[in-house]
Amino acid sequence: MYRRNITHILTPLGSVLALIIGYHLFLKPSLVARPAPTDSKPAETVEAVAPPPPPPSSRPREDEVKQVRALDQTVIPGTPHEALLEAIRDEIEKHNLPLAETKLAGLPAAVLSDGKTKPFVAILWNNLGLQLERLHGTPVAVKAFKKAADLDDSNPVILLNLAHAYWEQRDRALNQDLLTKLIGLAPDEPFPHLAMADLLQEQNQLAEAAKHLGHATDRARQDPAVQSYLASVAAKVRRTESVESIMTTRSSTHFMVKFDGAEDHGTWTTVLEILEEAYREIGQKFGHFPSKPIVVVLHTKDSFQTATGSPAWADGLYDPILGRIHLPTQGATTDTKWLTNVLRHEYVHALLHDRLGTSSSALPTWLNEGLAMQLAGDAWLELDQAMQGGVKVIPLTYLEGPWGALPAAAATLAYLEANSATHYLIERWGMARVDELLNAFKARASVATALQNKLFVSYEQFHRQWLESFEQKRT
Repeated sequence: MYRRNITHILTPLGSVLALIIGYHLFLKPSLVARPAPTDSKPAETVEAVAPPPPPPSSRPREDEVKQVRALDQTVIPGTPHEALLEAIRDEIEKHNLPLAETKLAGLPAAVLSDGKTKPFVAILWNNLGLQLERLHGTPVAVKAFKKAADLDDSNPVILLNLAHAYWEQRDRALNQDLLTKLIGLAPDEPFPHLAMADLLQEQNQLAEAAKHLGHATDRARQDPAVQSYLASVAAKVRRTESVESIMTTRSSTHFMVKFDGAEDHGTWTTVLEILEEAYREIGQKFGHFPSKPIVVVLHTKDSFQTATGSPAWADGLYDPILGRIHLPTQGATTDTKWLTNVLRHEYVHALLHDRLGTSSSALPTWLNEGLAMQLAGDAWLELDQAMQGGVKVIPLTYLEGPWGALPAAAATLAYLEANSATHYLIERWGMARVDELLNAFKARASVATALQNKLFVSYEQFHRQWLESFEQKRT
């Protein structure tokens, strides 16, 4: 029997900073690395440490950089409709939001056609959207931001708020035309360039994406930590473009496979077949399918290390910054079972990242890894072995963040617990309730709040009930 070496765990690139007009800065999706199989022994799973994030002191906290995006609504235009607009403004300020929205939606055409009142009504919709976002999350606020932009699409703050809402929701309405207009209206803001780079990365235009990341970096001078991060991402994009520019590309309906060296029809055909099967099977289990094609890059051993920064012993990872699954071709043709396991596992991480978008940081690592194992159907035999030994349980609250600093024994236990706790969650409450939990995480709820609101148990109760089940299976 063999024991998987999971001493190392590929931590997220910190909490991935997404510079968005000085608000909502962090993404924290999971990256997983696995080693290629050899001919002499079964494949081992290795989770590798990614390049470390900046020290915590150099990363701005959200509360330090979040800016007020409300527009001044104190001065009401002097028109016959002044009293009506004042009443709506007061309802917004008193947080009587349903009433304010009803009154705004019912404004007579004469108000909306008045050149003086129309921009002010747009301000009211914008500020209503901010209050809705604060209380109920971005999805609820999008309608208000769209109303504001429809009334005044020349106001840069309104358009920035709408673009950010689209970006956070991964809404395809955030297109190049909107971002180009926004860049013209807000030339000193870094976010439109960051969003444009994100869009261009999805379209595989990495050189152009790097240019916009450079523009975003130049416009982030007021925050050295953000500027440094953006510069590192731009360098990563340029490095990726350099590596992938010489690669051959083959596509299926839902995936794009890139590979270097001589064309290997068998390998990329097998990879696409495995991924398309994962797309159908896991998508049906999970109730979610990717919003765009996922890129899978097959490297030689040397180019894999250059492109990903992974150590020589690590192999296979999902990179959420560029939305790519990376895998070296070495070993891919000699062990189809290993190839299937690693692709399915990484595909689940890609699917979770697509599902949660910028809210990936709210998803605890134990659930991220547990879902990857459960949905992919991973058979980790050494975890069964670990169940038979003496186990000192790590509280799940300690396994919410990155696992990169865990020693070997603790890392093995972390995966054992993640798999067990997620299995218990699915078995007890079902995937429909798991989906509700993910909705709560997308709204940036804490783990304790999500469990209480969706499972109707406290974090402590969930932990105790799962632990009882865990102990029963060990005996």
